[in-house]
Formats: sequence, structure tokens, C-alpha cells
Amino acid sequence: MSATGSIAEVGAPSARSRALAVLRVRSRALAAVLLPAALAVVLVSARMTGRLAGDPWPAVTLAVCAVAVLVLLVGGIFGAVVLRAGPAVTPTVPLPESAAPDLYRLVRDLADRMDVPAPSAIALTPDCDSWLEDRTHPAHRRTAISAGPESEPGAAPVLVIGSPFLWWMRVAELRAVLAPVVAGTGPSAHPDIADARGFVRGLDAAVDVGSRPGLGWIAHPARLLLRLCQNDAAEMERGVAAAASDRAHDVDYGLRIVAQEQVGLAYAGWDRLLTRVALPAWRMGRWPTHLDAGVVSALTELSRRDRLAEEFTSRLGERPACDLLERPGVIDEATSLLAARLFHGGPAETGPDWSPVDWAAYPEEVVDRQWRTEATRLHAALDAVRVPAGGAGRPGAAPAAPDPAAPAPPAPAGDGFGGPTLERVLGYLTDPGGDCCAGEALAGRLSADLAREDLAREERTADPRAGSGGSRGADTLPLFPLQPPRAGRDLLADHVTALVCCAAVDSAGAAPGLDWLDGPVLLVGGERRADLAARVLSLVEEGDPEPLRDWLAEVGVRPEKPVRLV
Repeated sequence: MSATGSIAEVGAPSARSRALAVLRVRSRALAAVLLPAALAVVLVSARMTGRLAGDPWPAVTLAVCAVAVLVLLVGGIFGAVVLRAGPAVTPTVPLPESAAPDLYRLVRDLADRMDVPAPSAIALTPDCDSWLEDRTHPAHRRTAISAGPESEPGAAPVLVIGSPFLWWMRVAELRAVLAPVVAGTGPSAHPDIADARGFVRGLDAAVDVGSRPGLGWIAHPARLLLRLCQNDAAEMERGVAAAASDRAHDVDYGLRIVAQEQVGLAYAGWDRLLTRVALPAWRMGRWPTHLDAGVVSALTELSRRDRLAEEFTSRLGERPACDLLERPGVIDEATSLLAARLFHGGPAETGPDWSPVDWAAYPEEVVDRQWRTEATRLHAALDAVRVPAGGAGRPGAAPAAPDPAAPAPPAPAGDGFGGPTLERVLGYLTDPGGDCCAGEALAGRLSADLAREDLAREERTADPRAGSGGSRGADTLPLFPLQPPRAGRDLLADHVTALVCCAAVDSAGAAPGLDWLDGPVLLVGGERRADLAARVLSLVEEGDPEPLRDWLAEVGVRPEKPVRLV
């Protein structure tokens, strides 16, 4: 039974009828373009046979012919754009068969069991999702060919798999999760559905082309046609999904229910790893090289902490899906770099301001450096608002709002502590003779300094080839920002915490550490200290230093001792 001939048996006639409705929109658009030309042919033929002699037919015929030529010209250009413009393709890591022969065999076996065409290729995405993506457009084939002969897609769509699934899921679980996705190649092979999808993708690409200067006239008809067919296109995709689900129903159905729980767990761990662990490194120009392995550590730690998740630990003895890859470490590194590009806007390649870091070096090269960078920024902000060291002799009025573009002036003379100290910050934030808005002034300065640093970093990482025709395009900006901008008070609390951690490392024998779920942590005596944040908030928000001073005394931190900065 062929894939195209079996669509009606799996519940997809509604998808085909919706596809035909989309194609009718295309036919009507073509008819509208050809109508003036048909009228012109009729008029010219009538004139040549003498049936339309005398005025005003010569002028009418000439006008209709001119309109027909203009409409054909505009319609031809628009049609060429729809046919040739490359639809958007998700950035992925190509996975040729030589890099994952066992995974390809698993997918082909699934396709054979469901009697559908096998995907033409497999690619990985640094996200917790899987889908089929049509890359049969000529522009996409050229891109695939440049990546290597094994990655050239054919008529069938490419199977895109979320890389965290490969590391967290077991082989049987991945197989169960992929079954309904692979089943979607059957409806995709139907010519009507394929044509309708291609038409919609072409219109979407034409809208993008029309956003360029001087080509706005292309976007208007493309948007109109998209509006006319969007409901039918959406219903077509729902029908295709339903057909694929029905076809995969009997393939590992019981295991799929269990595997879906792992999908949700993987998503939670992946999100936590990106926001708490990867993001601090990305912000300082470092990208962790093995995020997929990190998500396993994060979820294993979650299972250890959460008694409700204890049942998940027993499955770790089964074969992980990453064993289906020949060199999982290399693939993990590639997807980790792509994740940094998509979620943070980092460069596509390693450079002077964008270097890799492995997990063993993360505490020293990321956590400690982040703390000292923030401590340096905090003291520079203190200097910028021109506050004497130690809080002594501070003017009663709040300092004037700083100019964000102005460089920080040199540190004021008379620093009684001989350098940057924690005591200086404590005195500034708690001086009873000071102004209640001093904290806001310092927070505002920190926000301005951080914004200026981010802008300078973007300029440094811009592709130097942009002026000569080469550009990273969308790669220069994060497609999926992980966090909104932080408020000034939050920034101030983060910087004070970083300074406290630096002081603890320098004077109390503490050490930077990495928690897989919470990111950078302070280790005192080898144990994580999670009781610092509340004490810092008491200082920043309420001006009460006593809880923090008690903590410093307990740990053995000397606030008057200068802190080593970057």
C-alpha cells in the first residue's frame, strides 16, 4: 500500500480537501492575472475579423492590451518571487548518516512499520521538540549540498529532532516519541498537500522579500493571498497531524504515554539549564560545550532532590538514545554552539571574545570571573556617582543622575581600606546621614554601565565581512531571548552578592561552584550556602546590614579586606 494511496484510510481526506481549497486560491489568483490578457486576445481577434470596426474600439483595444501586458509583467514577477524565494528554514545541525547510522536505521524501521516514506535526512535542533521540515526548495538544496553530499535532502522532508531528547531519553522512549512525527511523511508525500504547502511557504517567503526597500508592492498581494487561504491551510495541517497520529497509534503506543512524561521533564531541565547555567557564561563571552550532557546532570539532580521523580532514576540504566550517534561529544558541541547562537545571539564560530568552556572549568572560568566582573562594575559605579570610600563623609543629598555615556571617573582619594572593599558598599548603602535614593542612583548607574557593555560586545562580535557582502543576518540577534532585561534593584542585589562571594573566596577559603539546577553557587567548606540571597535583599531593599554582617561573621569574611578584581 503506497503512502499517497493510503491517505483516505488514515483519516486525511479532510486534509486533502483543505489542500484543494488552498490550491483554488492559487488558481483564482492566476485567473485574475490572465483575465486582462484573455480580454485583450478577444478584442484583438474581433478587430482583425472586422467585428469591432470604428470608434472607440481601437483605443479600447490598445488600452486593454497595455493593461494586460502590465498585469502579466507584474504577475510574472510576483510568481517568480513566490516560486524562487527560499522559505524560512530552522537553523539546525546536519546529522549525516555516517554520523548516526543506528539512528537512521531506527527511523527507517519506523517508516517501514507504518508504510510511509522515510525522511530524506535527519538534523538536530537545540530545543525540546521534533518535527518534519520540507527543504526541497532549490535554495535549501544548495545549502544542503554545501554541507556535504550525505545531507542533501530529497523529496521527503527532513526529520528534525530535539537534541536534549537524544541525551535524556532511552532508545525505546525516543522511538515511541518519533513514531507520530515520522508518520507525517505519508501525508507529506501526497501531491495536493505538497503543492498547497509549497504555495503557502512561497507566499510567506514573498512577504519577507517584500519587506526589503523598494519591494513593498510584492508583500501586499502575498499578504492578501495568505489571508484568503490561512484557515484552509491551518485545517489542512490539523488533518495531516491527525492522520499521522492515527497511523502511529499502534506503534509503541503504551510506551509513548510514558515517554511523553520524559518530554516534559526534559523541557523543564533544558529551560533551567539554559537560564541558570548557560546564560551567565554566554553573557561573558563563553559558551558551554556540552549542554546536552548537562541536561542529563540537571535532570539526574532533580530526580535526586525530588522524591516524586525517584522512579525516573531506574531508567538511567537503559541504553541512552545518544548511543545511536557515532561521536556524541562532537554533536553535543555543535548543538551547544547553535543554542548559544539562537538563544543569546552569539557568533556562529569561536573567536577572541567567544570561547568554549567545559563543565570542569566552569566554576573557575565562569562563576569566579562573573563574580569579579560584577564586583568591578559595582565599584566603578560607586566611583562614578562620586561617593567617598567607606561611606564616611557622604553628602546628605542624593547624587545627580549619572550620564550613561560618561566614562567612570577615577576612584576618589582617601580610601581608608586601601582598595575595593565590601565595607565600602555596606557603608554606602546604610549610611544614616545619606539620602534614601542613593541605592536607586547606584542601581541606575549599574543599568547604564551594563547596557553600554552589552552594546560594545555586540559591536565587537559583529561579522567583519558585513561590509563586503557577507553577514550573519539573523545570527547577530537572539531569536529566542531567555530573559527580559533585569530591573535596577535586581542588578544591584546581584552585584552586591557577587562582591560578597568574592570576599568570601579571598578571605574565608570559600570556592565558586556549579549547581546544575540553580547555576553559580558559593561553596563554604565544600557545602553550598543558599542563605545569602535573603540577607543581601535586606541590605539592598531595607537598608538593614545586620543579617548580612551576621552571615559574614559566621563564615569568617573580613569586609574591610580589599577584594581581588578583574
